[in-house]
Formats: sequence, structure tokens, C-alpha cells
Amino acid sequence: MTRILPLTTALALSFAAPAFAAGSGTSLPPKPTETTTKCEEGQVYDEKTKSCLDSKSDLLNDDDRYEAARELAYGGKYTEALIVLAAADNPSDPRILNYKGFTNRKLGNMRVAMAYYQEALAIDPDYNLARSYMGQGLLASGDFAAAGEQLHEIAARGGKDTWAYEALAMAIQGQPSDY
Repeated sequence: MTRILPLTTALALSFAAPAFAAGSGTSLPPKPTETTTKCEEGQVYDEKTKSCLDSKSDLLNDDDRYEAARELAYGGKYTEALIVLAAADNPSDPRILNYKGFTNRKLGNMRVAMAYYQEALAIDPDYNLARSYMGQGLLASGDFAAAGEQLHEIAARGGKDTWAYEALAMAIQGQPSDY
């Protein structure tokens, strides 16, 4: 099937920036750690104790949980990522909500994913990674116009030189994107 993009979208895509990995400032995915190679479901490896801890442990903070969930998601362990995210002290953290959306989208739970993205964006409308993931979900649902709107919003919010913009632009162009 051939897709015809509006001129403004096509021009925007032609100036896309270098890719960055989801949730980071680098183009590299997180390196597997003991969280994905050693720990059991629902556990996170803790460098301080050099052991796998239950994701609800008071020794972990939400930054630890977020990074572990991100690593698990990159490893395709979506259900395990959701278990870790469910243990967050601040379930309203836009990063936590965004990755709940991401993992649900990857699991095929599109309606649930969209609700999490919308909740993250209600808290932080400038959270461009949530916009990118939402746009990719909209594409998967066949809503190309709404995905293009998210791409436009990312650019308008200063995100044109980010992984979030590049990933959604590639997806709109029909290029495979891992995330």
C-alpha cells in the first residue's frame, strides 16, 4: 500500500535528526544487566547490595524501577516491566505512565496504552517520548493523521532533534522501528 504524506510532513521528515534510544540521550539501548540476565520476574538488580531485590523493596527508588523497566522492555520482557512499574512509589510519574503505555502497546493492549500516554501528557504536555510512543500506537491503529499531529506537536515543543521525533518520523515513513 502506498502512503501519500502531506508536503509539510514529508519536508519535516527529510530533516530528521539522529536517533536516540528511548528514554535516553544516546542512540544505544540499555545494556543488559543482572536485572534481565539473572533476576527472577518482579526483581531488580541492585548495585549497592549486589543482589536481586523485589521491585517493591524500599532499597529501590523510582529511578531504579524506571531504568529496570526500560531495560526489561528493550529485552522484550513486557509483562516483567509492568510488574516493576506497578511497584513505583509515584505511579503518576510521567515516565512510569509512559512505559506502562509502551509495554501495554507492545502487548497489544492499545486502549490501555493510549490511556496511559494521555495521562502522562496531561501531567507533562512537553513529554515528547510519550507523544512519540502514542503516535506509533496511533499508526498501528491506522490513524495516520493523528500520528502526524503528534509528530507536529513534538517539533512544536522543541523536540525535533530528539529520538522521539526521529522514531515517530521513521514510523510514519513506514520504516521499521523497534520502539
